[in-house]
Amino acid sequence: MHPRPPHRSRRSVRAALGAWIAGSLAPLPALAPAQEPEGAAGQPASAAETAPAPTAACSGPEHRAFDFWIGRWEVTAADGTLAGENRIEPTAGGCVLHERWRGAEGTTGSSLNAYDRSDRRWHQVWMDSNGLRLDLSGGVTDGRMVMSGERPSRDGGRVHHRISWEPRPDGGLRQMWEVSRDAGATWSVVFDGRYTRKQ
Repeated sequence: MHPRPPHRSRRSVRAALGAWIAGSLAPLPALAPAQEPEGAAGQPASAAETAPAPTAACSGPEHRAFDFWIGRWEVTAADGTLAGENRIEPTAGGCVLHERWRGAEGTTGSSLNAYDRSDRRWHQVWMDSNGLRLDLSGGVTDGRMVMSGERPSRDGGRVHHRISWEPRPDGGLRQMWEVSRDAGATWSVVFDGRYTRKQ
């Protein structure tokens, strides 16, 4: 037989339990507000500088060819009007760039971008709140990332989409979106945007 524990009243048990809880929940030290990392000369570091190092599987230069797009951006149209905001972050161990777009008029969209070693091309899958899906592929040409792809048009034809991203000397970039309805014979501009890094 096991000996019975000494009898304690409910009031004494509650008092002991309350004292234990009070001692366990001592105030935690206050945390200092998060500081944005600084780059050279005390300036805020860019997203590319603060992004975690990529995994070995995606550390080659071909996987880093689109890193100039990483960051938080304000985007304006060619006439200077605000088009929206874009945020591009590395994910999946640095193997994927995740784009999150919010237009000035409330539209939203997102894309995943990655380099595929099997075909040695970059690929983008874009989807937005207007129901548009684009599947693009390509690579770096003359210092620009250029990706293109086709999708059906409403009249039963085919529309060819071509989007380029070009870094600019001032640290921004230019994004040009063009479409062709005659198999690339002629092109029209859908969007000509200027990216400026947000502070």
